[in-house]
Amino acid sequence: MRKMTEEILQSEYLYRGHVLALRLDQVRLPTQRVVAREIVEHRGAVAIVALDARKRVLLVRQYRSGAQRELLEIPAGTLEENEDPSLCAPRELQEETGYHAAQWQALGHFYSSPGICTEKMYLFLARRLTRGTASPEEDELIRAEFVPLSRALKMIERGEIADAKTIVGLLRVWKLLMK
Repeated sequence: MRKMTEEILQSEYLYRGHVLALRLDQVRLPTQRVVAREIVEHRGAVAIVALDARKRVLLVRQYRSGAQRELLEIPAGTLEENEDPSLCAPRELQEETGYHAAQWQALGHFYSSPGICTEKMYLFLARRLTRGTASPEEDELIRAEFVPLSRALKMIERGEIADAKTIVGLLRVWKLLMK
């Protein structure tokens, strides 16, 4: 069986921004065919399922330009350069929602869109929540709200929650709680 890999022959940056870069690669497939790959480079991110003692999940509602609509999501944010995800997660939870957690559990990682993007998203469960003051970035208009986990799972089924990181996070936490 052939090894599933691609040899990068040439890379060219088409755009470099604050959050991401767009790279055009010429790659050789195992079949020796040469093709182009458009790759979005991203530092990575964290996503947090914040669960209170009543098994309600803390979600954030915000308008997302890519989806061109308001979405209900778990809190998340981009890693700073070389930032440890376990340090980024508490910061992002506080910034977006004002909440702090006394208990943190890493739930692994996943790729948000591996066909075109390098973004690796680190997932955390946050518990024993206490309320504080949110400090969102200037361009973030966020409204935080608690939703019972059982209701959030039904919202996934109905398509009311359509954000991939939120679906992954809620399903992982539901499975963890079912053990």
